Formats: sequence, structure tokens, C-alpha cells
Amino acid sequence: MNRGAGYRRRAVTSRVMLLLTCASALLVIGCLLVVLGYVLAQGSSALSIAFFTETPRPVGEPGGGMANALAGTLILITLACLVGLPLGIGAGVYLAEYGRETRLAALVRFTADVLTGIPSITLGLFVYALLVLPMRSFSALAGGAALALVMLPTVTRSTEEMLRLVPDDLRQAGLALGIPRYKIVLWILLPSALGGVVTGVMLAIARAAGETAPLLFTAFGNRFWSWDMAKPIAALPLQIFAYAISPYEDWHRQAWAGALALVGSVLVLSVAARLLGARSRLIR
Repeated sequence: MNRGAGYRRRAVTSRVMLLLTCASALLVIGCLLVVLGYVLAQGSSALSIAFFTETPRPVGEPGGGMANALAGTLILITLACLVGLPLGIGAGVYLAEYGRETRLAALVRFTADVLTGIPSITLGLFVYALLVLPMRSFSALAGGAALALVMLPTVTRSTEEMLRLVPDDLRQAGLALGIPRYKIVLWILLPSALGGVVTGVMLAIARAAGETAPLLFTAFGNRFWSWDMAKPIAALPLQIFAYAISPYEDWHRQAWAGALALVGSVLVLSVAARLLGARSRLIR
């Protein structure tokens, strides 16, 4: 009798917890859909060809677009990837394949975890002191360095975790064939973990693309086209911030359009990461 009562109690508890977890999942999805729907409703009316092809108009004059900010964001993300991805993937490979439990590996892992929790505005201040003050100018280079620091811990830890998931049999088979360790990493382990590594990279890029605070102290912003990496450059988050706090209704609409473009780009990156990860699994 007691066993039957205990079984029923466990079954009821299991159903209740399943219901709570499903409700939590639906709540999270609902919040996401509400945010996406509101941004879509507010920003779609301001989207136009001019938004993607023109620079901002003078203050108080309606019209114009954010073409320079879109190009500036691409430049900053490219600079950040050139710095952050090699360092992050290299650090992840070291932690997973060479360092393992050494003191240096523990220090690198601890540093990556601490960098993950540091506010991005602090990273911006650090790069401001490191690059902007010596150069005596805000610049795209400083903005790219700040975004690289934002990306670095995510890329490092995701690369390490994905490589640790690769079966040891592949490592041992490569060593048994006399293949050098670095070739095993480059031609066997990294391709096997490609889907997870790319997903981590995409998440890091998505996070960096939406950062505003570090760019306030580094890239600073620019209302015109700028291709000089040593000068201030426009960025979509900076433009959205400037337009959102302005007193002009037309700028508010363009801020929502910029937010929609930013959210759309993050969504495209996420979908691309999923598709690439699924393709790599099918190839394996």
C-alpha cells in the first residue's frame, strides 16, 4: 500500500514539474515573440531603400538613412573577428588539447570566465586608456579591439567545450598513425567540432554586434562615410542610441528601423549557425 502511495506521489510530482517546465518554456518563447513583434511593428514602417543607402540628414530635417552605420558595423565586426577569433579559437584549442589541467590552463580558463562577467562598458574604458588616449583619437581600430574583447571569452570557452566532446578515439587513432599533434587538431578535431565552434562564433558575433557601451569610448560614432581606420566611425548601435534619445519623431522611427535591422541580422546569424552545424553533422 505504501509503495503504491509513493508511486502515485512521484507520478503527480513528475507531472507537476513537467507542467511547470513547459509553462516556463512557453513563457520564454512568448517574451521573445512579443519583443520581436513589437520591434517589427515599430520599425517596419520606417524601412525603405533610403534607410539602407543614404546617410543621416542634418538635425531636424526628416528623411535620410543609416547606410554609414550599417557599413561601420560591418567594418567593426570584421576587425573584431580578425583579432578575437584567432585568439579565442587558439586559446580554446590550448585548453582542450594541450593545457588540460596545467596552471597556465587554469589561469586562462579563469581569465575567460572573468571576462565573460565584466561589463562591456568596462572593456570600453580599458581600450580607451590603452588605444584612444595614446592615439589621441577615437577610431575604428579601438572599436574593433573593444568588440574583440567582448567576443574573446565566448569563443574561447565554446571552442574548448566542443573539442572536449570529440571522442578520444579520434585522437588516439591519429596518434597511432603517426600524425603530428597539430595536424590532428587542424584536420580531425576542429572539423569534427566545427558545428559547435561555429555556433559559438556566431553567438559571439551576435553579442558584439549589439554592443553600444564600449563603442561610446572607442569608435565614438560618425554621421558621414568614414573609411579611415584611425578615425571615428559610425555603428548601428550608436546610431540607434543617438536617435532614441533625440527629441525628433522621425529619428525615433529610424531608431526602431535600426533596431529591426540589428535584430534581423542577429536572427540570420543564428539560423546560419544552426544550418551550418546541422550540415557538418550530416557530413560526419
